[in-house]
Amino acid sequence: MKTLTLLLACFGFATSLMAQNFMMNPYGCEGATSLNGKWNAIIDPFSRGKAGRFYENRQAKEKSEFLEYSFEHGLRLEVPGDFNSQAPELLYYEGNVWYQRHFDVKKTEGMRQFLYFAGVSYEAEIWINGQEVGQHEGGFTPFQFDVTDLLADGTNDIVVLVNNERRVDGIPAMDFDWWNYGGILRDVFLVERATVHVLDYKVQLAKGKADTLTGHVQLAGAKQANPVKLSIPELGIEQELTTDATGKTIFTIAADPVLWTPENPKMYAVEISHGNDVVRDEIGFRTIETDGPKILLNGKPVFLKGINFHEEIPQRAGRAYSDADAAMIISEVKALGCNFIRTAHYPQNERIVRLAEKNGLMIWSEIPLWQGIEFSNPAILQKAEDMLREMVYRDKNRAGIIIWSIANETSPSDYRDKVLTELVQLTRELDDTRLVAAAFDNCRYNKETNTFFIKDKLSEVVDVVGVNKYLGWYNRFPTDPSKIKWDVAPDKPLIMSEFGGEAMFGVRGPADVAHNWSEDYQEAIYRQNYTMFANIPNLAGTSPWVLFDFRSPRRCHQKFQNGWNRKGLVSDKGQRKLAWWVVKEFYDAR
Repeated sequence: MKTLTLLLACFGFATSLMAQNFMMNPYGCEGATSLNGKWNAIIDPFSRGKAGRFYENRQAKEKSEFLEYSFEHGLRLEVPGDFNSQAPELLYYEGNVWYQRHFDVKKTEGMRQFLYFAGVSYEAEIWINGQEVGQHEGGFTPFQFDVTDLLADGTNDIVVLVNNERRVDGIPAMDFDWWNYGGILRDVFLVERATVHVLDYKVQLAKGKADTLTGHVQLAGAKQANPVKLSIPELGIEQELTTDATGKTIFTIAADPVLWTPENPKMYAVEISHGNDVVRDEIGFRTIETDGPKILLNGKPVFLKGINFHEEIPQRAGRAYSDADAAMIISEVKALGCNFIRTAHYPQNERIVRLAEKNGLMIWSEIPLWQGIEFSNPAILQKAEDMLREMVYRDKNRAGIIIWSIANETSPSDYRDKVLTELVQLTRELDDTRLVAAAFDNCRYNKETNTFFIKDKLSEVVDVVGVNKYLGWYNRFPTDPSKIKWDVAPDKPLIMSEFGGEAMFGVRGPADVAHNWSEDYQEAIYRQNYTMFANIPNLAGTSPWVLFDFRSPRRCHQKFQNGWNRKGLVSDKGQRKLAWWVVKEFYDAR
Protein backbone atom coordinates (compact mmCIF):
# COMPACT_ATOMS: atom_id res chain seq x y z
CA MET A 1 0.00 0.00 0.00
CA LYS A 2 1.18 3.48 -0.73
CA THR A 3 1.97 5.50 2.39
CA LEU A 4 1.12 9.15 1.95
CA THR A 5 3.30 11.84 3.46
CA LEU A 6 3.14 15.35 2.16
CA LEU A 7 5.00 18.54 1.63
CA LEU A 8 1.76 20.46 1.78
CA ALA A 9 1.19 23.40 -0.46
CA CYS A 10 -1.60 23.78 -2.93
CA PHE A 11 -1.58 20.96 -5.45
CA GLY A 12 -0.17 17.47 -5.77
CA PHE A 13 0.20 13.72 -5.85
CA ALA A 14 0.32 10.96 -3.30
CA THR A 15 3.58 9.05 -3.61
CA SER A 16 6.00 7.07 -1.47
CA LEU A 17 7.21 7.90 2.02
CA MET A 18 10.20 10.08 1.27
CA ALA A 19 8.84 11.88 -1.78
CA GLN A 20 8.06 15.57 -1.67
CA ASN A 21 4.37 16.04 -2.32
CA PHE A 22 2.29 19.14 -2.81
CA MET A 23 -1.35 19.63 -2.08
CA MET A 24 -4.18 20.93 -4.16
CA ASN A 25 -6.22 23.96 -3.15
CA PRO A 26 -9.70 22.76 -4.18
CA TYR A 27 -11.20 25.99 -2.86
CA GLY A 28 -9.30 27.95 -5.53
CA CYS A 29 -9.50 25.91 -8.72
CA GLU A 30 -12.19 24.90 -11.15
CA GLY A 31 -13.21 21.30 -11.54
CA ALA A 32 -13.74 20.55 -7.83
CA THR A 33 -16.79 18.40 -7.04
CA SER A 34 -17.83 18.09 -3.41
CA LEU A 35 -18.24 14.59 -2.01
CA ASN A 36 -19.69 15.94 1.23
CA GLY A 37 -23.02 14.63 2.46
CA LYS A 38 -24.39 11.44 3.96
CA TRP A 39 -22.05 8.45 3.81
CA ASN A 40 -22.87 4.88 4.81
CA ALA A 41 -20.89 3.62 7.79
CA ILE A 42 -20.02 0.45 9.69
CA ILE A 43 -18.66 0.46 13.24
CA ASP A 44 -15.86 -2.11 13.52
CA PRO A 45 -14.74 -2.28 17.19
CA PHE A 46 -12.96 -5.63 16.80
CA SER A 47 -11.15 -4.67 13.57
CA ARG A 48 -12.77 -7.39 11.46
CA GLY A 49 -13.24 -5.26 8.36
CA LYS A 50 -10.00 -6.00 6.56
CA ALA A 51 -10.33 -9.74 7.05
CA GLY A 52 -13.91 -9.44 5.85
CA ARG A 53 -12.78 -7.32 2.88
CA PHE A 54 -15.27 -4.57 3.58
CA TYR A 55 -13.33 -2.38 1.17
CA GLU A 56 -14.64 -4.45 -1.75
CA ASN A 57 -18.27 -3.63 -0.83
CA ARG A 58 -19.35 -6.83 -2.51
CA GLN A 59 -22.97 -7.70 -3.31
CA ALA A 60 -24.36 -11.26 -3.14
CA LYS A 61 -24.92 -12.56 -6.68
CA GLU A 62 -25.70 -16.24 -6.19
CA LYS A 63 -28.67 -17.73 -4.32
CA SER A 64 -26.35 -19.57 -1.95
CA GLU A 65 -24.06 -16.56 -1.34
CA PHE A 66 -24.32 -14.40 1.74
CA LEU A 67 -22.19 -11.64 3.26
CA GLU A 68 -21.71 -10.76 6.91
CA TYR A 69 -21.55 -7.03 6.33
CA SER A 70 -23.55 -4.37 4.53
CA PHE A 71 -23.00 -0.66 4.13
CA GLU A 72 -26.57 -0.01 3.10
CA HIS A 73 -29.64 0.17 5.35
CA GLY A 74 -27.56 0.98 8.41
CA LEU A 75 -25.71 3.86 10.01
CA ARG A 76 -25.44 7.07 8.00
CA LEU A 77 -22.87 9.70 8.95
CA GLU A 78 -22.53 13.29 7.83
CA VAL A 79 -19.31 14.17 6.03
CA PRO A 80 -17.69 16.40 7.06
CA GLY A 81 -18.31 15.71 10.71
CA ASP A 82 -16.98 13.70 13.62
CA PHE A 83 -18.67 10.38 14.32
CA ASN A 84 -18.58 10.84 18.13
CA SER A 85 -21.28 13.50 18.12
CA GLN A 86 -23.53 11.77 15.58
CA ALA A 87 -24.65 8.77 17.63
CA PRO A 88 -24.88 8.43 21.45
CA GLU A 89 -23.12 5.06 21.47
CA LEU A 90 -20.12 6.64 19.70
CA LEU A 91 -19.57 9.42 22.24
CA TYR A 92 -16.39 7.90 23.69
CA TYR A 93 -15.65 5.54 20.81
CA GLU A 94 -12.06 5.09 19.67
CA GLY A 95 -11.49 2.58 16.92
CA ASN A 96 -12.33 1.63 13.36
CA VAL A 97 -15.21 3.14 11.39
CA TRP A 98 -15.72 2.26 7.72
CA TYR A 99 -17.25 4.92 5.46
CA GLN A 100 -18.70 4.27 2.00
CA ARG A 101 -20.52 6.12 -0.77
CA HIS A 102 -21.01 6.08 -4.54
CA PHE A 103 -20.21 8.95 -6.88
CA ASP A 104 -20.41 9.46 -10.63
CA VAL A 105 -17.54 10.38 -12.93
CA LYS A 106 -17.48 11.36 -16.57
CA LYS A 107 -13.88 10.86 -17.63
CA THR A 108 -12.35 13.29 -20.09
CA GLU A 109 -9.32 12.50 -22.22
CA GLY A 110 -6.25 14.45 -21.15
CA MET A 111 -7.61 15.16 -17.67
CA ARG A 112 -6.59 13.73 -14.29
CA GLN A 113 -8.78 13.13 -11.25
CA PHE A 114 -7.64 13.72 -7.68
CA LEU A 115 -9.31 12.64 -4.46
CA TYR A 116 -8.78 15.31 -1.79
CA PHE A 117 -9.45 15.03 1.94
CA ALA A 118 -9.13 18.23 3.99
CA GLY A 119 -8.76 16.27 7.22
CA VAL A 120 -9.42 12.76 8.59
CA SER A 121 -8.69 11.78 12.20
CA TYR A 122 -6.43 10.08 12.94
CA GLU A 123 -5.53 7.48 10.33
CA ALA A 124 -7.20 6.92 6.98
CA GLU A 125 -7.00 4.13 4.40
CA ILE A 126 -8.82 4.55 1.10
CA TRP A 127 -10.07 2.19 -1.60
CA ILE A 128 -11.69 3.01 -4.96
CA ASN A 129 -13.75 0.26 -6.58
CA GLY A 130 -12.10 -2.24 -4.26
CA GLN A 131 -8.56 -1.18 -5.21
CA GLU A 132 -6.08 0.25 -2.73
CA VAL A 133 -5.47 3.97 -3.09
CA GLY A 134 -3.29 4.84 -0.11
CA GLN A 135 -3.20 5.93 3.50
CA HIS A 136 -2.47 8.96 5.65
CA GLU A 137 -1.60 9.51 9.30
CA GLY A 138 -2.45 12.76 11.09
CA GLY A 139 -5.84 14.29 11.74
CA PHE A 140 -5.35 17.99 11.06
CA THR A 141 -3.93 18.46 7.58
CA PRO A 142 -5.14 17.54 4.08
CA PHE A 143 -4.01 14.79 1.78
CA GLN A 144 -4.84 13.67 -1.74
CA PHE A 145 -4.31 10.98 -4.34
CA ASP A 146 -4.28 10.78 -8.11
CA VAL A 147 -7.05 8.23 -8.68
CA THR A 148 -7.45 8.62 -12.45
CA ASP A 149 -6.48 5.04 -13.27
CA LEU A 150 -8.78 3.59 -10.60
CA LEU A 151 -11.95 5.37 -11.69
CA ALA A 152 -14.55 3.98 -14.03
CA ASP A 153 -16.57 6.10 -16.44
CA GLY A 154 -19.89 6.18 -14.60
CA THR A 155 -20.65 5.14 -11.01
CA ASN A 156 -17.74 4.52 -8.65
CA ASP A 157 -17.45 3.20 -5.11
CA ILE A 158 -15.23 4.72 -2.42
CA VAL A 159 -14.50 3.14 0.96
CA VAL A 160 -12.53 4.86 3.72
CA LEU A 161 -11.34 3.17 6.89
CA VAL A 162 -10.92 5.69 9.70
CA ASN A 163 -9.24 4.95 13.02
CA ASN A 164 -8.93 7.43 15.90
CA GLU A 165 -7.33 5.20 18.54
CA ARG A 166 -4.73 7.01 20.59
CA ARG A 167 -1.21 5.67 20.10
CA VAL A 168 2.03 5.81 22.03
CA ASP A 169 3.81 6.69 18.78
CA GLY A 170 1.10 9.07 17.58
CA ILE A 171 1.12 12.87 17.40
CA PRO A 172 -0.53 13.77 19.71
CA ALA A 173 0.11 10.67 21.81
CA MET A 174 -1.95 8.92 24.48
CA ASP A 175 -3.00 11.88 26.59
CA PHE A 176 -4.31 15.24 25.42
CA ASP A 177 -6.74 17.77 26.83
CA TRP A 178 -9.41 17.83 24.15
CA TRP A 179 -11.95 15.40 22.74
CA ASN A 180 -10.57 12.68 20.51
CA TYR A 181 -12.97 13.35 17.67
CA GLY A 182 -12.72 10.71 14.96
CA GLY A 183 -14.03 10.60 11.43
CA ILE A 184 -13.87 12.43 8.13
CA LEU A 185 -13.78 15.81 9.86
CA ARG A 186 -13.34 18.17 6.92
CA ASP A 187 -14.34 18.55 3.27
CA VAL A 188 -13.88 15.86 0.62
CA PHE A 189 -13.47 16.75 -3.07
CA LEU A 190 -12.97 15.01 -6.37
CA VAL A 191 -10.97 17.44 -8.48
CA GLU A 192 -10.40 17.23 -12.23
CA ARG A 193 -7.26 18.84 -13.61
CA ALA A 194 -5.35 18.90 -16.88
CA THR A 195 -2.45 16.49 -17.21
CA VAL A 196 -0.12 19.49 -16.98
CA HIS A 197 -1.49 21.79 -14.29
CA VAL A 198 -0.47 24.25 -11.62
CA LEU A 199 0.83 22.08 -8.83
CA ASP A 200 2.18 24.55 -6.31
CA TYR A 201 2.64 28.28 -5.90
CA LYS A 202 3.94 30.82 -3.46
CA VAL A 203 3.33 34.56 -3.83
CA GLN A 204 4.57 36.60 -0.88
CA LEU A 205 6.70 39.60 -0.02
CA ALA A 206 10.42 38.97 0.04
CA LYS A 207 11.75 38.74 3.58
CA GLY A 208 12.07 42.20 5.09
CA LYS A 209 10.94 43.98 1.92
CA ALA A 210 7.61 45.72 1.41
CA ASP A 211 8.12 46.48 -2.30
CA THR A 212 9.16 43.11 -3.74
CA LEU A 213 7.07 40.06 -4.44
CA THR A 214 8.85 36.76 -4.69
CA GLY A 215 7.86 33.14 -5.00
CA HIS A 216 7.54 30.24 -7.37
CA VAL A 217 5.14 28.26 -9.52
CA GLN A 218 5.44 24.52 -10.01
CA LEU A 219 3.61 22.60 -12.74
CA ALA A 220 2.70 18.94 -12.45
CA GLY A 221 3.14 16.63 -15.42
CA ALA A 222 5.58 18.94 -17.18
CA LYS A 223 8.36 17.33 -19.23
CA GLN A 224 9.66 20.47 -20.87
CA ALA A 225 9.67 24.24 -20.44
CA ASN A 226 6.16 25.68 -20.24
CA PRO A 227 4.58 29.14 -20.17
CA VAL A 228 2.88 30.28 -16.96
CA LYS A 229 1.01 33.52 -16.33
CA LEU A 230 0.84 35.31 -12.98
CA SER A 231 -1.86 37.97 -12.74
CA ILE A 232 -2.60 40.42 -9.90
CA PRO A 233 -4.79 43.00 -11.69
CA GLU A 234 -5.12 45.44 -8.81
CA LEU A 235 -1.33 45.76 -8.67
CA GLY A 236 -1.02 45.99 -12.46
CA ILE A 237 0.91 42.71 -12.59
CA GLU A 238 0.54 40.55 -15.69
CA GLN A 239 3.74 38.53 -15.62
CA GLU A 240 4.59 35.97 -18.29
CA LEU A 241 6.84 33.29 -16.81
CA THR A 242 8.58 30.25 -18.25
CA THR A 243 9.28 27.11 -16.26
CA ASP A 244 12.36 24.96 -16.56
CA ALA A 245 12.18 21.37 -17.79
CA THR A 246 10.98 20.21 -14.36
CA GLY A 247 8.02 22.58 -14.50
CA LYS A 248 9.30 25.12 -11.97
CA THR A 249 9.82 28.85 -12.23
CA ILE A 250 11.05 31.28 -9.58
CA PHE A 251 10.19 34.97 -9.82
CA THR A 252 10.90 38.34 -8.24
CA ILE A 253 8.63 41.26 -9.10
CA ALA A 254 8.67 44.89 -7.97
CA ALA A 255 5.32 45.89 -6.48
CA ASP A 256 3.70 48.47 -4.24
CA PRO A 257 0.89 46.66 -2.40
CA VAL A 258 -1.21 48.06 0.38
CA LEU A 259 0.09 46.04 3.30
CA TRP A 260 -2.15 43.67 5.22
CA THR A 261 -2.84 44.83 8.78
CA PRO A 262 -5.45 43.97 11.44
CA GLU A 263 -7.03 47.37 10.84
CA ASN A 264 -7.01 46.98 7.05
CA PRO A 265 -6.68 43.30 6.06
CA LYS A 266 -6.17 44.04 2.39
CA MET A 267 -6.35 41.01 0.08
CA TYR A 268 -5.54 40.85 -3.63
CA ALA A 269 -7.08 38.59 -6.25
CA VAL A 270 -4.25 36.43 -7.63
CA GLU A 271 -4.58 34.20 -10.68
CA ILE A 272 -2.02 31.68 -11.90
CA SER A 273 -2.64 29.90 -15.18
CA HIS A 274 -1.14 27.49 -17.65
CA GLY A 275 -3.28 27.35 -20.76
CA ASN A 276 -6.83 26.61 -19.64
CA ASP A 277 -5.71 25.46 -16.20
CA VAL A 278 -6.39 28.32 -13.76
CA VAL A 279 -5.87 28.68 -10.02
CA ARG A 280 -7.32 31.63 -8.11
CA ASP A 281 -6.52 32.82 -4.62
CA GLU A 282 -6.90 35.87 -2.40
CA ILE A 283 -3.55 36.83 -0.91
CA GLY A 284 -2.45 39.57 1.44
CA PHE A 285 1.05 40.95 1.76
CA ARG A 286 2.84 41.94 4.95
CA THR A 287 6.19 41.58 6.68
CA ILE A 288 6.73 40.09 10.12
CA GLU A 289 10.01 40.31 12.04
CA THR A 290 11.41 40.68 15.52
CA ASP A 291 13.57 43.47 16.90
CA GLY A 292 14.87 42.34 20.26
CA PRO A 293 11.78 41.88 22.47
CA LYS A 294 9.43 43.46 19.91
CA ILE A 295 7.36 41.89 17.15
CA LEU A 296 7.26 44.11 14.08
CA LEU A 297 4.37 43.96 11.63
CA ASN A 298 5.28 45.89 8.48
CA GLY A 299 8.20 47.38 10.39
CA LYS A 300 6.10 48.69 13.29
CA PRO A 301 5.76 47.22 16.81
CA VAL A 302 2.52 45.33 17.37
CA PHE A 303 1.02 43.92 20.56
CA LEU A 304 -0.74 40.59 20.03
CA LYS A 305 -4.18 40.74 21.64
CA GLY A 306 -5.03 37.09 21.38
CA ILE A 307 -7.16 34.16 22.42
CA ASN A 308 -6.92 30.36 22.16
CA PHE A 309 -9.73 28.19 20.86
CA HIS A 310 -10.35 24.64 19.73
CA GLU A 311 -11.87 23.63 16.40
CA GLU A 312 -15.13 22.87 18.13
CA ILE A 313 -18.68 24.20 18.32
CA PRO A 314 -19.52 23.79 22.03
CA GLN A 315 -23.25 24.28 21.54
CA ARG A 316 -23.23 21.28 19.17
CA ALA A 317 -20.50 19.44 21.11
CA GLY A 318 -18.77 18.54 17.85
CA ARG A 319 -15.97 19.52 15.51
CA ALA A 320 -16.28 22.78 13.58
CA TYR A 321 -16.19 22.28 9.81
CA SER A 322 -18.36 24.76 7.90
CA ASP A 323 -18.29 28.43 6.92
CA ALA A 324 -21.08 29.01 9.45
CA ASP A 325 -18.99 27.38 12.18
CA ALA A 326 -16.00 29.55 11.28
CA ALA A 327 -18.17 32.66 11.34
CA MET A 328 -19.48 31.85 14.81
CA ILE A 329 -15.99 31.39 16.24
CA ILE A 330 -14.39 34.37 14.52
CA SER A 331 -17.25 36.72 15.39
CA GLU A 332 -16.75 35.98 19.09
CA VAL A 333 -13.00 36.49 18.71
CA LYS A 334 -13.56 39.89 17.12
CA ALA A 335 -16.13 40.88 19.76
CA LEU A 336 -13.47 40.29 22.41
CA GLY A 337 -11.23 42.88 20.76
CA CYS A 338 -8.57 40.49 19.50
CA ASN A 339 -6.11 40.98 16.66
CA PHE A 340 -4.49 37.56 17.15
CA ILE A 341 -5.50 33.91 17.57
CA ARG A 342 -3.63 30.81 18.64
CA THR A 343 -5.25 27.86 16.87
CA ALA A 344 -4.33 25.40 19.57
CA HIS A 345 -3.08 22.79 19.38
CA TYR A 346 -3.15 21.79 15.73
CA PRO A 347 -3.64 23.35 12.28
CA GLN A 348 -7.32 24.19 12.12
CA ASN A 349 -9.46 23.86 9.04
CA GLU A 350 -8.93 26.16 6.11
CA ARG A 351 -12.32 27.82 6.45
CA ILE A 352 -11.38 29.12 9.90
CA VAL A 353 -7.88 30.19 8.84
CA ARG A 354 -9.05 32.06 5.75
CA LEU A 355 -11.93 33.81 7.52
CA ALA A 356 -9.63 34.85 10.36
CA GLU A 357 -7.20 36.33 7.84
CA LYS A 358 -9.97 38.27 6.10
CA ASN A 359 -10.99 39.65 9.50
CA GLY A 360 -7.52 40.97 10.23
CA LEU A 361 -6.48 38.32 12.74
CA MET A 362 -2.84 37.36 13.04
CA ILE A 363 -2.44 33.62 13.60
CA TRP A 364 -0.20 31.25 15.59
CA SER A 365 -0.43 27.84 13.86
CA GLU A 366 0.91 24.77 15.65
CA ILE A 367 1.55 21.08 15.06
CA PRO A 368 0.09 18.78 17.76
CA LEU A 369 3.31 17.93 19.62
CA TRP A 370 1.62 18.13 23.04
CA GLN A 371 3.13 16.53 26.17
CA GLY A 372 3.78 12.81 26.49
CA ILE A 373 5.50 12.51 23.08
CA GLU A 374 7.90 9.58 22.71
CA PHE A 375 10.80 11.67 21.39
CA SER A 376 13.23 8.74 21.69
CA ASN A 377 11.30 6.91 18.97
CA PRO A 378 12.95 7.73 15.60
CA ALA A 379 9.56 7.56 13.88
CA ILE A 380 8.37 10.59 15.85
CA LEU A 381 10.75 12.98 14.10
CA GLN A 382 9.61 11.73 10.68
CA LYS A 383 5.93 12.08 11.60
CA ALA A 384 6.48 15.52 13.10
CA GLU A 385 8.36 16.65 10.01
CA ASP A 386 5.55 15.40 7.79
CA MET A 387 2.94 17.29 9.83
CA LEU A 388 5.08 20.42 9.85
CA ARG A 389 5.51 20.30 6.08
CA GLU A 390 1.80 19.74 5.60
CA MET A 391 0.95 22.71 7.82
CA VAL A 392 3.46 25.09 6.24
CA TYR A 393 2.70 24.16 2.64
CA ARG A 394 -1.05 24.44 2.97
CA ASP A 395 -0.91 27.92 4.47
CA LYS A 396 2.31 29.48 3.23
CA ASN A 397 0.36 32.10 1.23
CA ARG A 398 -1.77 33.15 4.21
CA ALA A 399 -0.63 36.60 5.33
CA GLY A 400 -2.57 36.17 8.57
CA ILE A 401 -0.24 33.44 9.77
CA ILE A 402 2.73 35.11 11.41
CA ILE A 403 3.98 32.29 13.68
CA TRP A 404 4.69 28.62 13.08
CA SER A 405 4.81 26.73 16.39
CA ILE A 406 6.56 23.39 16.69
CA ALA A 407 5.44 22.25 20.17
CA ASN A 408 3.35 22.87 23.27
CA GLU A 409 4.33 21.96 26.84
CA THR A 410 7.03 19.39 26.11
CA SER A 411 9.54 18.35 28.78
CA PRO A 412 13.25 18.99 28.15
CA SER A 413 15.44 15.97 27.44
CA ASP A 414 18.29 15.22 25.09
CA TYR A 415 15.92 13.46 22.68
CA ARG A 416 13.30 16.19 22.86
CA ASP A 417 15.84 18.97 22.44
CA LYS A 418 17.33 17.29 19.38
CA VAL A 419 13.99 16.60 17.69
CA LEU A 420 12.54 20.05 18.31
CA THR A 421 15.73 21.86 17.34
CA GLU A 422 15.68 19.99 14.04
CA LEU A 423 12.04 21.00 13.58
CA VAL A 424 12.93 24.66 14.15
CA GLN A 425 15.63 24.39 11.50
CA LEU A 426 13.28 22.67 9.07
CA THR A 427 10.62 25.33 9.61
CA ARG A 428 13.08 28.05 8.64
CA GLU A 429 14.14 26.07 5.58
CA LEU A 430 10.54 25.71 4.48
CA ASP A 431 9.61 29.34 5.21
CA ASP A 432 12.04 32.04 6.33
CA THR A 433 9.43 34.83 6.23
CA ARG A 434 7.58 33.96 9.44
CA LEU A 435 8.50 33.57 13.10
CA VAL A 436 9.09 30.23 14.82
CA ALA A 437 7.78 29.63 18.33
CA ALA A 438 7.03 27.02 20.95
CA ALA A 439 4.94 27.18 24.12
CA PHE A 440 6.69 26.34 27.42
CA ASP A 441 5.18 25.37 30.76
CA ASN A 442 8.46 24.94 32.66
CA CYS A 443 9.23 28.44 33.96
CA ARG A 444 10.59 28.36 37.51
CA TYR A 445 10.36 30.82 40.38
CA ASN A 446 13.21 32.28 42.46
CA LYS A 447 11.78 33.14 45.89
CA GLU A 448 14.72 35.33 46.84
CA THR A 449 14.26 37.68 43.89
CA ASN A 450 10.53 37.13 43.25
CA THR A 451 11.46 36.32 39.64
CA PHE A 452 10.33 33.72 37.11
CA PHE A 453 13.02 32.32 34.81
CA ILE A 454 13.50 29.48 32.34
CA LYS A 455 16.30 27.04 31.63
CA ASP A 456 15.45 25.31 28.39
CA LYS A 457 17.70 24.95 25.35
CA LEU A 458 14.73 25.17 23.01
CA SER A 459 13.90 28.67 24.24
CA GLU A 460 17.28 29.76 22.89
CA VAL A 461 16.60 28.68 19.28
CA VAL A 462 13.02 29.86 18.68
CA ASP A 463 12.18 33.42 17.64
CA VAL A 464 9.27 33.83 20.05
CA VAL A 465 8.80 32.25 23.47
CA GLY A 466 5.28 31.33 24.54
CA VAL A 467 4.67 30.82 28.26
CA ASN A 468 1.80 28.75 29.66
CA LYS A 469 1.36 29.60 33.36
CA TYR A 470 -1.86 29.11 35.31
CA LEU A 471 -1.12 31.23 38.35
CA GLY A 472 -4.13 31.36 40.58
CA TRP A 473 -5.38 27.98 39.33
CA TYR A 474 -2.85 25.14 39.18
CA ASN A 475 -0.28 27.22 41.06
CA ARG A 476 -0.77 29.88 43.67
CA PHE A 477 0.62 33.34 43.10
CA PRO A 478 3.90 33.07 45.04
CA THR A 479 3.58 36.66 46.25
CA ASP A 480 1.57 39.78 45.50
CA PRO A 481 1.19 39.83 41.66
CA SER A 482 2.45 43.42 41.51
CA LYS A 483 5.79 42.29 43.01
CA ILE A 484 6.42 39.34 40.67
CA LYS A 485 9.19 39.83 38.12
CA TRP A 486 9.94 37.98 34.92
CA ASP A 487 13.35 37.24 33.41
CA VAL A 488 12.37 34.82 30.63
CA ALA A 489 14.14 35.17 27.25
CA PRO A 490 14.59 38.92 27.87
CA ASP A 491 16.10 39.51 24.43
CA LYS A 492 13.10 37.94 22.64
CA PRO A 493 9.37 38.59 22.41
CA LEU A 494 7.43 36.74 25.11
CA ILE A 495 3.77 35.84 24.64
CA MET A 496 1.70 34.66 27.59
CA SER A 497 0.31 31.89 25.44
CA GLU A 498 -1.92 30.34 28.13
CA PHE A 499 -3.28 31.50 31.48
CA GLY A 500 -6.62 31.50 33.26
CA GLY A 501 -8.79 29.24 35.37
CA GLU A 502 -12.09 27.39 35.36
CA ALA A 503 -15.54 28.69 36.18
CA MET A 504 -19.05 27.40 35.73
CA PHE A 505 -21.27 30.00 34.14
CA GLY A 506 -23.83 31.33 36.59
CA VAL A 507 -21.98 30.19 39.71
CA ARG A 508 -21.20 33.13 41.98
CA GLY A 509 -19.19 33.21 45.17
CA PRO A 510 -16.24 34.72 47.04
CA ALA A 511 -13.51 35.91 44.69
CA ASP A 512 -10.81 34.35 46.90
CA VAL A 513 -12.21 30.79 47.00
CA ALA A 514 -11.18 28.49 44.15
CA HIS A 515 -13.11 25.32 44.93
CA ASN A 516 -16.54 26.80 44.29
CA TRP A 517 -15.71 27.26 40.56
CA SER A 518 -17.29 30.70 40.53
CA GLU A 519 -17.15 33.34 37.84
CA ASP A 520 -15.97 35.72 40.55
CA TYR A 521 -12.84 33.67 41.23
CA GLN A 522 -12.06 33.35 37.52
CA GLU A 523 -12.50 37.10 37.12
CA ALA A 524 -10.11 37.73 40.03
CA ILE A 525 -7.48 35.43 38.46
CA TYR A 526 -7.54 37.47 35.28
CA ARG A 527 -7.19 40.78 37.10
CA GLN A 528 -4.24 39.43 39.10
CA ASN A 529 -2.54 38.13 35.96
CA TYR A 530 -2.90 41.45 34.17
CA THR A 531 -1.38 43.18 37.19
CA MET A 532 1.58 40.81 36.98
CA PHE A 533 1.95 41.23 33.21
CA ALA A 534 2.85 44.88 33.74
CA ASN A 535 6.18 43.63 35.12
CA ILE A 536 7.17 41.63 32.02
CA PRO A 537 9.48 43.93 30.04
CA ASN A 538 9.49 41.79 26.89
CA LEU A 539 5.75 41.05 26.82
CA ALA A 540 4.65 41.10 23.18
CA GLY A 541 1.19 39.62 23.55
CA THR A 542 -1.27 37.60 25.58
CA SER A 543 -3.49 34.69 24.66
CA PRO A 544 -5.82 33.51 27.45
CA TRP A 545 -6.92 29.92 27.70
CA VAL A 546 -9.59 29.65 26.31
CA LEU A 547 -12.42 31.25 24.30
CA PHE A 548 -15.13 28.60 24.80
CA ASP A 549 -15.62 25.80 27.29
CA PHE A 550 -14.63 22.65 25.42
CA ARG A 551 -15.10 18.91 25.77
CA SER A 552 -12.37 16.87 27.45
CA PRO A 553 -12.91 13.39 28.89
CA ARG A 554 -9.99 13.82 31.28
CA ARG A 555 -12.00 16.47 33.20
CA CYS A 556 -13.81 14.41 35.83
CA HIS A 557 -15.31 16.81 38.39
CA GLN A 558 -18.88 15.52 38.19
CA LYS A 559 -20.54 18.68 39.44
CA PHE A 560 -18.68 21.36 37.52
CA GLN A 561 -16.84 19.64 34.62
CA ASN A 562 -18.50 16.36 33.66
CA GLY A 563 -16.27 15.95 30.62
CA TRP A 564 -15.81 19.67 29.93
CA ASN A 565 -12.85 21.99 30.46
CA ARG A 566 -14.51 25.07 32.00
CA LYS A 567 -11.71 27.58 31.39
CA GLY A 568 -13.72 29.25 28.65
CA LEU A 569 -14.44 32.95 28.75
CA VAL A 570 -17.68 31.85 27.10
CA SER A 571 -19.74 28.89 28.32
CA ASP A 572 -20.68 25.86 26.25
CA LYS A 573 -24.07 27.54 25.76
CA GLY A 574 -22.55 30.76 24.42
CA GLN A 575 -22.86 32.82 27.61
CA ARG A 576 -20.09 35.30 28.42
CA LYS A 577 -18.55 34.94 31.86
CA LEU A 578 -17.32 37.83 34.02
CA ALA A 579 -13.71 37.23 32.94
CA TRP A 580 -14.68 37.91 29.31
CA TRP A 581 -15.26 41.53 30.22
CA VAL A 582 -11.89 41.78 31.98
CA VAL A 583 -10.10 40.63 28.82
CA LYS A 584 -12.22 42.95 26.71
CA GLU A 585 -11.29 45.89 28.95
CA PHE A 586 -7.58 45.01 28.78
CA TYR A 587 -7.57 44.77 25.00
CA ASP A 588 -9.62 47.91 24.44
CA ALA A 589 -7.03 49.82 26.46
CA ARG A 590 -4.08 48.64 24.35
